[in-house]
Amino acid sequence: MNAIRSFFKPPTKPPILLSLRSSTWFITSTVCTAVFTDIFLYAVIVPVFPFSLVARIGVPESSVQHWLSVLLSVYGAALLVSAPIFGWLSDRIEFRRGPLLAGMIVLGGSTVMLCLARNLALLIVGRVLQGASAGVVWVVGLALLADTVERENAGLAMGFVSMAYSIAALLAPLLGGIVYERAGYYAVFSMAFGMIALDIVLRILLIEKKAARRWLVVEEDREMQRGGSVEVQDEHEDEKNIAGAVSPSGADAAALDDATAAPTPIKKALPPMLILLKSRRMQAVFAACTIAALILTSFDTTLPLFVEENFHWTSLGAGLIFLAPLCPSFIQPVYGRAIDRYGARWPAAVGLLICVPPFVCFRFVTHNSMSQKVLLCALLAIIGLGIALTLAATMAEFTYIAAEKERRQPGSMGKGGAYAQSYSLFNVSWALGSLIGAYWSGGIRQAAGFGAMGWSLALLCGVFCVPVSMFVGGSIFGRRKRDSDKDTCARAAES
Repeated sequence: MNAIRSFFKPPTKPPILLSLRSSTWFITSTVCTAVFTDIFLYAVIVPVFPFSLVARIGVPESSVQHWLSVLLSVYGAALLVSAPIFGWLSDRIEFRRGPLLAGMIVLGGSTVMLCLARNLALLIVGRVLQGASAGVVWVVGLALLADTVERENAGLAMGFVSMAYSIAALLAPLLGGIVYERAGYYAVFSMAFGMIALDIVLRILLIEKKAARRWLVVEEDREMQRGGSVEVQDEHEDEKNIAGAVSPSGADAAALDDATAAPTPIKKALPPMLILLKSRRMQAVFAACTIAALILTSFDTTLPLFVEENFHWTSLGAGLIFLAPLCPSFIQPVYGRAIDRYGARWPAAVGLLICVPPFVCFRFVTHNSMSQKVLLCALLAIIGLGIALTLAATMAEFTYIAAEKERRQPGSMGKGGAYAQSYSLFNVSWALGSLIGAYWSGGIRQAAGFGAMGWSLALLCGVFCVPVSMFVGGSIFGRRKRDSDKDTCARAAES
């Protein structure tokens, strides 16, 4: 029991390598590894399912598309339910390391279930538990990262997270297909258990910055008791540091425009999650994230079966096809730094717009030839670039919005702020996209073909890039009004 309590409340004696284990780069690396592991375990069996459902479970080949959609959608459903719960809980506990470790235990158990499953019921339960553990990682982990980094570096940090996500989402099916083809079913899960072991070690070693600050305060008190000449900091500053408050300054354009706005009174009528969701800015980011999740889930649902039927590829080819949209993900930290400097509006909108032409061109991939394979890979690479831009922008925006709302309405987000609840909305949007995408893409492809599925996704991207360009980063209409007011004041001053 004492060991469990120590995860939530640190002991008074400072641990070894305190500065290293509580450093920004170590916490960022741990969160990125947690995200990578979660998505890797989700996606590594995507190219395996179409073959293992038949070979191990005995599903008829005519029903494989249906059950593949079910196994992908129940993950999204579990994430949809668990994310708001963990977001509410995480903003009400002092330290976030304990829930991260608990989530790791659930993820390990779900992986064992999937590895040993010989029936559909156990597979479905395993995927549900995977979705619940993802709610912990994405809500608590991203909130921990937001606690750690300065707001002006939030885009860069989320760029690394989105890079970890994208690489895992696209590299895992690639490795899963290759390993399943060369070494078999259990070898795929050997990779998964190796990632779990690494992730557990990093989560155990992690020390949150506010916990490290408390140890430093204790050490200063001890030095004072021994007669040391330790300078006592201002009491108010200590409280602020211990709370891990994030500076409200940042490069986000809308936040800078509102920097002089006076705080508004606290409104207790709505819970913090709904206060955030009332914002048009949050609604636009929510929609953009949902579309990105829908697209990536559509790839997981349809690509393995499409290349198997059209190109007669095995699980090896079904995994290799995910290499095409992977390449643009490696430079997502560059996107994040640009977002910190110029804002998230245009990267998010342009990212969706970039996806429209290649999705329309899916209709030209119709038969088995080398030119058709090259065409499909080129189209997927362009879509990968668009999704990388959109994902980096939206993840940074969830941080910006929570910090700005807390600055303008101090205390309205609760004692612990609203980072966890903001990222629970991120997870809800992602879960909705995953849930809808699995049935959307699978159903349309089965009913009308791969080209029709591409048309439908192109339409979604084209329609939603309009509200994204208008409201992400702050309402474009509000900005024009502020600019007009500034011009009027300037002319009045001159006269």
